Formats: sequence, structure tokens, C-alpha cells
Amino acid sequence: MLTSGKRIVFTGGTGKAGRHAIAYLLEQGHQVLNLDLVPFAHPGVRTLITVLTDSGQTFNALSMHFDGKELEAGGGPAPVDAVVHFAAIPSLLLRPDNVTFQTNAVSTYNVIEAATKLGIRKIIIASSETTYGVCFAEGDQDFKSFPLEEDYDVDPMDSYGLSKVVNEKTARAFAMRSGADIYALRIGNVIEPDEYDRFPAFLADPLSRKRNAWSYIDARDLGQIVDLCIRKDGLGFQVFNAVNDQITALEPTAGFLRRWAPKTPFTRQPTEWEAPISNRKIREVLGFKEQHNWRQYVTS
Repeated sequence: MLTSGKRIVFTGGTGKAGRHAIAYLLEQGHQVLNLDLVPFAHPGVRTLITVLTDSGQTFNALSMHFDGKELEAGGGPAPVDAVVHFAAIPSLLLRPDNVTFQTNAVSTYNVIEAATKLGIRKIIIASSETTYGVCFAEGDQDFKSFPLEEDYDVDPMDSYGLSKVVNEKTARAFAMRSGADIYALRIGNVIEPDEYDRFPAFLADPLSRKRNAWSYIDARDLGQIVDLCIRKDGLGFQVFNAVNDQITALEPTAGFLRRWAPKTPFTRQPTEWEAPISNRKIREVLGFKEQHNWRQYVTS
């Protein structure tokens, strides 16, 4: 538990990834205000209904009291320590492609612009595994190399993945301009605690997980990653793969990939069970230690 928690504005906290991340942040002693279009029924969290594609609403939402109790202190709203931006149209094919791109790109621009101009020095945004170009690709595409690391030449062909690449560039631009720390998390396939019953089917049909590069992130471990990002200052703009440690397969990584992705070369030899989307950077730089390996919950 932190001795002194941070004041955090979290966008999209009602969603699949956000609700677990917020729960973890609260356990660490942080105070969280959720910005979303749908309320989040969780003790100690107030949701401010906010349209983030509206820059005026975004500026106001990032500079308000978190709740009515804060009025008693006087002197106006207290400073915000960090903004975590997860709000987005969360997938392809939910809205028309142009709406998906426009909503995700504009809302991210608005959040980062408002935060930096309000003097908030830590911003964490949700990027995506889709930036690696295969998840929502047209047809059966191969990754260019394994392991997938943060210096990979991202090349999505879909509106959702493209919006996430644009968001990373937006984050980099504002980090250079403002000097703020802005960390982009390339989040893998999010698995909630009640979804591990899907893994036997994944293991039985390896190609069903190719688009996700046989990788995943436990929603609770994603909360830990967000907390580590909040704690770690001074890195400027950074991209981190936000995934768990191990490949979702019963065979060690190198042999499995040679069997199921034979056209994709290795840029380095993966460790024995390393996930093809490698989390090496987030372990080495932020000290991430997964708590929820899939093997704890799946009997093969």
C-alpha cells in the first residue's frame, strides 16, 4: 500500500480492461475519478460522464473536483497527478471504420493536449497489439519477425490499429513539446478472471491464436502495469508491450513458432516459454512481475 496515493483521472474505466485496472489502483491507495459514457458501479469511484471527442468537456473533466467532499477544503480542485487514458471504441467492426479512427484519434489528442496544458506530468495511454499488423489484418498475414518488441516496424492495415499508431505519434509529439512522461501500453488480448475456461480451446487449436501472437494480458496484471507506470518517473515518451510472460501453448516457444509460424524469422532466440509479444522491456525497466500466469488456472 502506498503511504500517499496519487490523484488519478482514468478514462474508460468502466470497460473490460479499465475496471480491473481501477480496482488494482484503489488497492494501492490511489484516488481515481473515472471518465466514461457509462457509470462504473464500484465503491469509492465516481464516474463523470464525459464525451472525450469534445475538447471543452475534456479540459473541464481533467480540472474538476473528484467528488463533493473536496469542496469542503476550499481553494478549488486539487492537482491531478496522472491521467490514464483507456477510453476508446475498443475493437474493429463495432462502429463504421471512419468513426472508429476519428473517435480514437481525436479523443486521445484531446486528453493528451488537455493534460499537458493543465500541467499534468504523467500520462499513460492504451495502445494495442493490433499495431503489429496481424490482429485485424485482411486475410492470413504473417508477422515480420519474432519476438515482437517495441522497436518493431508497426504496420496495421485497419482503422483501429491505425488509430493506435497515430495515438503513439501524438503521445510522442506532446512528450517532446511539454517534457511530460507519456507511456503508451501496447496491450495484448485482455483476459478476465472468468475467461480462463477459454484456454483449453486455444491450446487445442493453435492457429486460432495467431492473430493475438499467442500472447495475452491478465486484466489484473494490467492493473499492476499501470501502477508501475505511475510510479516510474523521468522516462519521457515510452512504448511498452503490456502482456504476460508466457506463450499460450504447450510447447516451448521456439519450436512452437517454427511449427505454426514457419515463415517468420527470429531476430533473437526467445527464452523457453517467452510470449511472442515480448514483455522483456516492461520487466527490465518497470520491474513487472506477473501474478496471474495462465497455467495457474488451466489444467491441460
